[in-house]
Formats: sequence, structure tokens, C-alpha cells
Amino acid sequence: MSDASDSASQQQHILLVTGMLGAGKSTALHVLEDLGWEIIDNLPVRLLEHMVTAPDDASRKLAIGFDSRTRGFVPQDIIDLTGQISARSDLALSTMFIDCSTEELERRYNETRRRHSMAQGRPLQEGIRAERDLLAPLREWADIVVDTSTFSANDLQQNIRDLFADTAGAPMTVTVSSFGFARGTPPLADLVFDMRFLDNPHWVEKLRDLTGLDAEVAEHIRSDPAFTASFDRILGLLSTLLPLYQAQGKGYVHIAFGCTGGKHRSVFTAEQIAQGLREGGFSPTVRHRNLGSRTTDEIEGKRR
Repeated sequence: MSDASDSASQQQHILLVTGMLGAGKSTALHVLEDLGWEIIDNLPVRLLEHMVTAPDDASRKLAIGFDSRTRGFVPQDIIDLTGQISARSDLALSTMFIDCSTEELERRYNETRRRHSMAQGRPLQEGIRAERDLLAPLREWADIVVDTSTFSANDLQQNIRDLFADTAGAPMTVTVSSFGFARGTPPLADLVFDMRFLDNPHWVEKLRDLTGLDAEVAEHIRSDPAFTASFDRILGLLSTLLPLYQAQGKGYVHIAFGCTGGKHRSVFTAEQIAQGLREGGFSPTVRHRNLGSRTTDEIEGKRR
């Protein structure tokens, strides 16, 4: 590999993000954080040079946000300072400006009833105009300009992902869990599957004290005629949905399988689904919420 290639691979990536108040800077920074960037917002401009001095981890990507409310905000000083910083061979510095039309900004401010920091008792439109005049040099200076005038929040999020997809960090985190409905549904699960339609091993004396991790219970559940067809359909659905979630930038997906007590049917199904997802290229984490909980006939209900 050439010296130039070695140097490029060791550069720390710095992205400076600014723009009109209300245009979506905070949303853009949140998406970058989900993509693995380290985020600092509203950093006093005088500290900018110190933040990028002698980075201890060249692989760390750093996004720094600032706007007209930031202490020491003088656009030309920022342009001059970043010009000096970008001359360093150990840094790859780029800049992004989040813009929005005056009409749309007025609508957003009126909708949220927020005050514009530069209006100072004047009409909202005058405050926006004053800010736009102040930031004009930064808009010209920016490498990337994103206009959010016609964007929803989701549109902006997807646009930022599209721009920085090649810098994404860790892949989507998938968790597959089991639980007992008798002890409540997991509050943060994205997808919940009820496995209580399967024959309950609790009512088989020799299986009652075992769990879905034991071979005898697995054999019992597999022998239920409803298991194979339903399992194949659930795995097929998840194999379709997970890539779509990933394409939308979803960082975490929690798939929960429930049965009455959370020891047999849900545990076995969660383990089998996790294995199927691994074969499909995902790396799920498996958790069994109620595996160690005490199970009684009263919890399991009547035998069908």
C-alpha cells in the first residue's frame, strides 16, 4: 500500500454541522450518532481547535454542531479557523449546512410556539431574515447543503443516512426474547408473537420442570402439527422485515415470543428463530426473561 493510502486511512474524519435554527441540525446530529459518529453540539467556537488537536483514535468520526446561538459565533472567524485546521494531513474535515425556506421556518416556529433567538421583540420573519444574512457566508462555505423545506423529520433522517451510509458504525442490533404473558408483555418489544396456540408442555408431568432449552420439551413442541407451519411463516416474515428496518436506519429491533409462563413454548421458539436468523446473516442476542420464574397451575391456567 502506498504512503498516501496509509496516510488517508489514518485520518480522523471531522464533520462540522451548522444551519438555520429550526431547519433540522439536531435531527441530523442524532442520525449521525446512530451511524456511529461521536457528537458534540453547541461547542464554543474557540474550543474547536482544541477538540481536534492530536486525536488519540484516528478511527473515531467526530461531528460538531454549532449555530447562531453558539458562544463566539462569528462566521468569518469560523471559516478562517476551519481553513487552518483542514490543512492538517491527519484530518479529513468536511462541512454541512442545514437550510430551510423562510416560509417553512415560520410555519414550524408558529406550530411549536418557540421564540426565535434573533427576533428580540421583532416579528418572527425579521429574526429569520437576520439569521439568514448572518449565516450566508457559512452556506457558501459548506461542502454539503441540505434543504429541508419539503422534508418531514423522517425524510431528513433518511437523507442523512444516504449521505453518510458508507461511514455507518455497528450493524442493526437484533434481540430475540421469550417471556410469560402472566408476568406482562415486554414494554419495548417491536414485534410480539403469541405462542400460546401450541400444546403446553406444562401439562405433561415429565416435562413440567424442564424448559424450552431441554431436548424433551423441544421434541414435544415440534410434534405439535401447528408448530412447523407457523414457525416457517414467522421466520419468513422476519427475514423480510429486518432488512427493511435496517434500510430505514433502525438501530435496534426487539422480537419477543410469549407463552403463558415463559418457560417452554416461548423459550424454544425464541431459540429456534434466533438460529434461523443467524443462518440468514443476522447476529441476534437471545434473552429469556422468565426462564427462572416459578410456574404454577394457577399461572398456566386450565389444561385444554
